[in-house]
Parts: sequence; structure tokens; C-alpha cells
Amino acid sequence: MVATDRIALRRQVMRKVAVRLSPFLILLYFINYLDRTNISFAAPHGMNEALGFSKAGFGLASGLFFIGYLVLEVPSNLALHRFGARRWLARIMVSWGVVASAMAFVPNAGTMYLLRFVLGVAEAGFFPGIILYLTFWFPKRERAKAVAFFMLAVPLSSMIGSPLSGWLISTGHDVLFGLSGWRFMFLVEGLPAIVVGVACWFYLTDRPSQARWLAADERDWLQREMDAEHERTGQRYHVPLRRALRHPRVLALAFVYFGIVYGLYAVGFFLPTIIAGFQGTFHTSYTVFQQGLIVAVPYAFGCVAMVLWARHGDRTGERVWHVAIPAVVGGVAIPVALYLQSPFTTMIAVTVCTMGICAALPTFWPLPTMFLTGAAAAGGIALVNSLGNLAGFAGPYVTGWLTDATGTEKAGLWVVGGFMIAAGVVAVALRAAPAPDDAGAD
Repeated sequence: MVATDRIALRRQVMRKVAVRLSPFLILLYFINYLDRTNISFAAPHGMNEALGFSKAGFGLASGLFFIGYLVLEVPSNLALHRFGARRWLARIMVSWGVVASAMAFVPNAGTMYLLRFVLGVAEAGFFPGIILYLTFWFPKRERAKAVAFFMLAVPLSSMIGSPLSGWLISTGHDVLFGLSGWRFMFLVEGLPAIVVGVACWFYLTDRPSQARWLAADERDWLQREMDAEHERTGQRYHVPLRRALRHPRVLALAFVYFGIVYGLYAVGFFLPTIIAGFQGTFHTSYTVFQQGLIVAVPYAFGCVAMVLWARHGDRTGERVWHVAIPAVVGGVAIPVALYLQSPFTTMIAVTVCTMGICAALPTFWPLPTMFLTGAAAAGGIALVNSLGNLAGFAGPYVTGWLTDATGTEKAGLWVVGGFMIAAGVVAVALRAAPAPDDAGAD
């Protein structure tokens, strides 16, 4: 096959794979991220008052999800590697949909704490499982863009989900079972996970060799391409599973991800509360739906930043600075936001921070797969994700605790900025660190 034919075949195959997988995976993550963060919109609109949550109590409820997530993250991802994405992702989605819907009926704070923990257990393995799944279908040169399209669900779920949540809360009171608006929102937004989970079983394909929606030559080419790439990675950086789970580079990557995620969830969980507080700070007045629209604005810009920055990373082949620069820029922007003197300028700073977070997220994930393959990749990616997502517990809880202790969000958001800047610094340090030399070690 001549070079031009190979290039044409590559483009044709990757276009088919992207069209087949990316929209569906975006839908899965959209529902996933909405169900884990919609508690942020319930908080200032009836939930905190009904359940007796302080800011710290709400932060604890938000963050307990990530403790459950940590407990089963690595085993769940190893199970996906063993049993296949189609079966395991279907199991994950149906179970989290049941739990997310059950949150509509919580009688007290203790039950909410328990269900948030169980929701994390149910979802464990979903995100790193998708990241691993993408390594089966997208070569490294196109992986950051594939991850970026998948992770568009993060800003999209806030951009679309925030107004949707506001509308459900506003219109859902006493519509069903006598539920208040915030309870109705939990019920309605939890059910799609069950439906789409069942669809996973029939729609997804585990490996290229099984893809009947590709022509035979396309299927063979893609499977050979991915096998060769995994073999090259394995020969260059063979890190066995046990070593991967304690390798310094994996732990450093986990810290980088921790800093980025700390910003993501601290801002994500508390932004609706901050905007609701504009009424007292700036003497504004917004309806619940209008607050949802305002929350959507930073994430709309984040969508654009995510795609353009990931494309630039794929085009240049550079990874580390594509993580470090947006992390530092976002870390500087977020504490500045609370010292500005109008809602408009405050939201500009929040938007810059959100763009930095959204740009750093997809460009981060090609880093672990640069030197991990097979079971080591499954375990290592899951460990990075689970340790990094501890920030999902620490960020909301520490931010809420500091808000209760100081009476202002400023101290908590300075901590957010500090972690994001530190993540950027460690990412740059990783660039200077020697490559792992573990061939044959165990």
C-alpha cells in the first residue's frame, strides 16, 4: 500500500471511529458528571435548609462521593480490562442511575451522606475505564483530541445541566409524589443513566477486531495499528502492575491531577452558591433559572478552550506545558475573582479559571498512557484518577469549612489557586525527570 493510500485509510478509519464512539461517550459522561454535581444546584435552592446542612456539611456530602469512588476505582478498572467495556460500563451506569434517583427521597442528612458514598462506589471505574477504552481505539497522535471530545461533557454538563437543573427545581415542585423541586431534579436527572446503561450493552464494541461497523480492511488496519503501538510502548516503558501502582512518576501524575481536580470541583460545587450570594454582595436579584444560565457561561468558554488547546497539543506533540500553563493561569485567576467589585468582572475571572481547568484536563490524560500499557495501564490510570479525585472530597469540604470558619469564600479559593499552581509546577518537573527504567522489574 502506497503512502497516500495509507494516509487515506487512516483518515477514513479514524473518522468512522470518532463518529461511532465520541458522541455516545460524551453522552455517558454528560449524564455521569451531571449526576455527581447536581447536588451543587440543589444546595442553595432548598436542600441545605431541608437537611440542615452548613457549608461544611454540604461540602462533606459533596465530597463523600469521592471516598466511595476511591475504594473501588482500581479494582473496577481492572475488571473492565478483564470483562470488557461493554459489560462493565453497562453495570456501572445502571447501578449509579438507581442510586442517583434514590437521592430524591432522602429523609435526613445522614441518609444523604450514605447515598453520596454509595454513588461513588457505583460510579467507580467509569472515567478511567473510558480513558483506558480510548487507548484501544485511538493512536497516541490523536488521543488528546479524542479525550478532549469525551471530556467536553464536563463543561457541557454544567453549561446545559445548570439551566436544566434550575428549570427542574423551579417547575418540579409537587409535580410527582409531592416532591419538592430539588428532589424532583434528582429523580429526573438520575433515570437517564439507567436507560443509557442498558444501551451500552448493545452499542459499544470492546476492541477494533470485533467492530462489525468497520469494513474488514479497516478493522484489520486499526487492530494492527493499536497492537503495534501498545507493543512499542511496552518495550520502551515496561512497568508491571505492582510497580505501576507505586511508581514515583505515577504518584507525581496523581498529584498533578489532584491539583486540577481540586479546582474543578471546588469551583463546580460552590459556583452556584457564590452566584446566589451576589444578591447580598452586589444587591442583584436573579431567578433560579437565571442563576443556572450564569453558571453556564464559564463552561461555554471552557468548551472552546478544551477543544482548541487539545488540538494544539496533538498538532505539536507537546504534552507537559499544555497541562502546566492552563493550570497556573487558572490558579492565578480564581482567588482574584473574589476581590473584584462587580458581578461582571467576577465572572470574567471565574471564566478564565474555568477555561484553564478545561484546557488542562484532556491534555493531562495522554501523559499516563505514554509509559503504561495493558493491566499496568488499567491499574495506573485508575490509581492516578482515584488519588487525583480525592480532591473532589478535599476541595468542596475544605472550601466549605473555610467559608464557615472565616465567613467568606476568599480563604478557600486561595487554597484552590495554590493547588492548581502547584500542579503546574509538578507537571513541569515531570518533564525534567528521567523516563522510568523498569524493564523486567517486578
